[in-house]
Amino acid sequence: MKLLPVLFFWLALTLVAPAQNWPSFRGAHASGVAESAHPPATWNAETASNVLWKTAIPGLAHSSPVVWGERVFVTTAISANADTPFEYGLTDTAAAAKDVSPHTWRVYCLDKQSGRILWEKSVHSGVPKVRRHVKASQANSTPATDGKYLVALFGSEGLFCFTLEGKLLWQKDLGVLAGGWTPANGLQWGFGSSPVIYQQLVIVQCDTQDQSFIAAFSLKDGKEVWRTPRTEDTSWSTPTIASDFGAGAGRAGNRRGAELVTAGTKFYRGYDPLTGRELWRLADGADVKIPTPIVAHGLYFLGGGSSQEKLNFFAVRAGSQGELKATPEGGVAWHSQAIKPHVVTPIVVGDFLYVCTDTGILTQFEAKTGAAGYRARLGRGASFSASPVAADGRIYFASEDGEVFVIKAGAQFELLARNPVGEVMLATPAISGSLLIVRGQHHVFAFKEK
Repeated sequence: MKLLPVLFFWLALTLVAPAQNWPSFRGAHASGVAESAHPPATWNAETASNVLWKTAIPGLAHSSPVVWGERVFVTTAISANADTPFEYGLTDTAAAAKDVSPHTWRVYCLDKQSGRILWEKSVHSGVPKVRRHVKASQANSTPATDGKYLVALFGSEGLFCFTLEGKLLWQKDLGVLAGGWTPANGLQWGFGSSPVIYQQLVIVQCDTQDQSFIAAFSLKDGKEVWRTPRTEDTSWSTPTIASDFGAGAGRAGNRRGAELVTAGTKFYRGYDPLTGRELWRLADGADVKIPTPIVAHGLYFLGGGSSQEKLNFFAVRAGSQGELKATPEGGVAWHSQAIKPHVVTPIVVGDFLYVCTDTGILTQFEAKTGAAGYRARLGRGASFSASPVAADGRIYFASEDGEVFVIKAGAQFELLARNPVGEVMLATPAISGSLLIVRGQHHVFAFKEK
């Protein structure tokens, strides 16, 4: 009987922990959904309403915050040029930023309850090896953590692994990762894919103009465990680890285990995350892949590409193998040319798939069938790069223009709030318990119901 309080304590801890942690881009499994979390629906950063804290972070970065326990981690790149060029909003420009000044790349650890900086580490200094798009930064990739290790990827400047206390364990030079638009040879837009952690591996997807590969490194010592070449052009998509396939996944007891799902300009592919062996592929051929694959209802939701191209959106059955075709018999449950995400990764909440365009046109579909639901606009004239996140029956869309739109998840469109942050936002928010953590151009904010 004396053991019962201890058992109840550990049971409570295991139930609470997933709602507190947001370990990588878009949270666990890149779903964007925080089960059992209760962030606020309304706030106002300009009047400090429901603002728990606000912490200045120098430099320019679009990497998203991640959370483990009572710590928040962010990365940044600080240019020696005080007027480093940066544009936001709707633009068709393909220009690279003219900033060849020396930069310093840093990792920050903040206290989740106060926003106080617990530690900061500079990992590299020098002139960037690759130029970036005028809307991008030199720190686009979101870090990842498993509660023991913290991994930060700075593209051509390298891959770095820390303890959560800030001790650098190892670093890896991945070569020059020159991402750019394929038809314009030599045009550089920078690197954007974020690392993911699976078991004792950190996995990176590096699709560039000169070399494309996906590789896994040991978290313990940085040793390369496997590397698989990819016949792909540049993409900025982050891979997704799929391990909870749900009902109807066709896995017969999940014999094959987890999958690493990737988006590329030529193919969507699934890999064995422990070996890098390709399990399946689906031809696509749309350039400029940015959205991350998402997993729900035993399906992989795959889409993205330049808005000038004829695009397809696919719902692939988990457990499919080999060369897939866009038919139910070929491993694809449904596909659509009406669903066209470009930059913003879609989200599945409950039975519905929500897709937001760069211009804030929100469309809803039945996730299992692709049947069209409602269509609405989030703010006339607003632009969007951050991906939505969800909790407690609400979905949060952060606009580049400094507002977060909150809608009710469900069959009908209902705008619950428009919350001002007061800064340009291109990073995807994080959710941890009762907090919504938002990164603006100059600060990281924590919003909480008071």
